[in-house]
Amino acid sequence: MAASQDSLVDRLRAEFAAVADQLPNTTVRDSRSAAVERLAAAGLPTNRDENWRYANLRALSRSRFAPIATHQPIAAPDLPAALDGFERYVFVDGQFAAGLSATPSGNVGPGIAANSPTDMDTPAAREARFALISDAFAVDGLCVHITAADSAATGASIRRIEVLFVATADATIGSSYPRLSVRLEANTRVHLIERHVSVGAAASMVNSVIDVSLDRDARLDHVRLQQLGARTTLVDTLDARLASNTHYQLHCIAYGAAAARSTLRVALQGDRSRVELTSGCLASGTQTLDTYAVVDHAAPGATTRELFRGIASGRSRIAFNGKMVVRQNARDADSVQMLKGLLAGSEAEIDIRPQLEIYTDAVKAAHGATTGKLDDAMLFYLLSRGIERDIAQSLLKWAFIEDALLGIRPEALRRQLERELSRQFQDIAALDGLLGDVK
Repeated sequence: MAASQDSLVDRLRAEFAAVADQLPNTTVRDSRSAAVERLAAAGLPTNRDENWRYANLRALSRSRFAPIATHQPIAAPDLPAALDGFERYVFVDGQFAAGLSATPSGNVGPGIAANSPTDMDTPAAREARFALISDAFAVDGLCVHITAADSAATGASIRRIEVLFVATADATIGSSYPRLSVRLEANTRVHLIERHVSVGAAASMVNSVIDVSLDRDARLDHVRLQQLGARTTLVDTLDARLASNTHYQLHCIAYGAAAARSTLRVALQGDRSRVELTSGCLASGTQTLDTYAVVDHAAPGATTRELFRGIASGRSRIAFNGKMVVRQNARDADSVQMLKGLLAGSEAEIDIRPQLEIYTDAVKAAHGATTGKLDDAMLFYLLSRGIERDIAQSLLKWAFIEDALLGIRPEALRRQLERELSRQFQDIAALDGLLGDVK
């Protein structure tokens, strides 16, 4: 494994040297080179690393690290329907597609921002090593910077933004590097929809980096949808920092990709900051969906509500590692985790790991984690009412995963998502009455 890792790092260095002069934003070339060297020193993660033991990274061996130079043309009908009232920004294989976007002028637009930490010795930074590859190779991204003056100028109390990252190219051609930087200044509110989708059937490599910073009294409602193609590999890194009295509502729904690894870190740096993290995964076939989520309570009165629901069928694997850290100065912190997995196949695997690191006595912390099969009593109840077994199982699965969908807005998006998820079950006709018509 070590030799393989060394080989990957050597190839990464060689590919960077070959394309460095062609990358945009030459003023940051030194930081690109530094990112490569920091990664070379730290090494890429492998399954020997405890927090990466369930990740499927095999596609790296046949992927090209350099960014994609050209991509297949796509048209608006190839994409999910736009959401009413939302600005839309579309990126294809990591590059802004103005012709597919519907954007106003202002303080939201393409650009590269949010470099990774320079100190790779910290635990949080070591989990974000794939972000360094993006720092080296990314060619575009979306920068969102909202001020109170901007909100007043637009006359809207909430800014509504949709960003769509589209993968089309095969990994042997190059990698896609979606980047999103969100900065909300004091007393601003944003509703952000972030989607990752594929057009075509290519075996793409996607390396996504998201950076979020909320100033005091800011609020972000952030919906992340991972709907990539069945042959795609995704490595995803999100880092968020919350100041005093902020509220970050984060919904993560994943059911695409052959293999996906998400690293989420939320630092509650200001007093009374709050994060609500809701995550739902649906895996089938041989999919591997792995999430490592760390919430760091570093200020008084910091609050976390974390909910996870995952359903694994076929020979798929789902892993969710939720870690809560409560620092010594985070008195009156309040942390709750409710993590549940449902095994819907005899060969499926689910690994759920709640972790707590608490360094103060003045704290409220609760966690629950369960993994099991469908409730036999509930199944018997439905069967006794004359409902066919396949339909009864679909209804119970839907009731289980629906917990992760509650609260997603706008309603039209939630309805679209419910319809797409319901197709994963054996008999979706049974769900028609529950879902209604999708607008």
